[in-house]
Amino acid sequence: MNIGNSNGNSPVPETPNKNNKNNKLIIIAAACVAVILAVAGWMIYSTRQALQEVQNEKEQMQLDYEQQQLAQDAENLDREFAVFENSRQLVMDDSVKRDLTEKYENARLQVEALQAELKNQKNKSAAEITKLKNEIETLRALLRHYVEEINRLNKENQELRTENAQIKEQNTKLNNRVVATSRENEQLSKRMTLAEKLNVTGLTLTPLNKKGKKEKKVQKAVQLMATFTIPQNNSTPVGEKTIYMRIVSPSGQLLGNGGTFPFEGGSVECSAKKIVEYAGEEIGGVTIYWDVNTALTPGDYTVELFADNYRLVSRSFNLK
Repeated sequence: MNIGNSNGNSPVPETPNKNNKNNKLIIIAAACVAVILAVAGWMIYSTRQALQEVQNEKEQMQLDYEQQQLAQDAENLDREFAVFENSRQLVMDDSVKRDLTEKYENARLQVEALQAELKNQKNKSAAEITKLKNEIETLRALLRHYVEEINRLNKENQELRTENAQIKEQNTKLNNRVVATSRENEQLSKRMTLAEKLNVTGLTLTPLNKKGKKEKKVQKAVQLMATFTIPQNNSTPVGEKTIYMRIVSPSGQLLGNGGTFPFEGGSVECSAKKIVEYAGEEIGGVTIYWDVNTALTPGDYTVELFADNYRLVSRSFNLK
């Protein structure tokens, strides 16, 4: 019996050439996928690297900007410090001034050193910028403390100056009162002293002839007589009083030969003198004579009386 496929189709076996072709296609496809994946991976890596570089550059720019801002802050603080340095001159406590200045200067030097270090670095780290920020904040805190201390000390100084001004004003008022009181006492002393002065009233000057009578013509007079009254004065000390008389001729010549007497620390010539006993009561008709010893001429004659270092009276008389 013949076995055949007269009524049906039997499978046709594949040829070796066809299988090889399929295998090649698979390999090519796999290679293409691998290439594509490699290219995609490289592109992803490159993109990430580029993004990272951009990010790093951005961060560096931000750090540079922050550094510049901090540098500006430091400069501003230095200017503010310089302003308060002027106020510092008003502070009288040198130890406080020295302590504040040293602290500020030390902190400022640290900031400057850190700024210089960062300026020389190509890439700055956030940690270094943060450190600079902290130093700037320290500097700012010191400046605030400096300002507070300066203000406090200036306030104390102002209060001290105000207090000194008040004390000075009080002293000035007190001195003025002392001066005024001294002047009042001086004036009172003068009044009291003047009150003790011997008074003289009714002074006259009369030419006399050889008979002791009034002479009408002064050229013929042999004596000049001064007459006056010493009134009662309870303030004048009682006792012996020496009264000195000065007569000055119309030509200004002293009619002398009466000796000298002390007056205001000096010695003065007189024409004549007289001693009287003063008991506090009025003495009338007191006379002092000057003997003519030189030629007299008509005109105005001045008579002055002195006692106890006082000028008692001064009057002029016209003698014919």
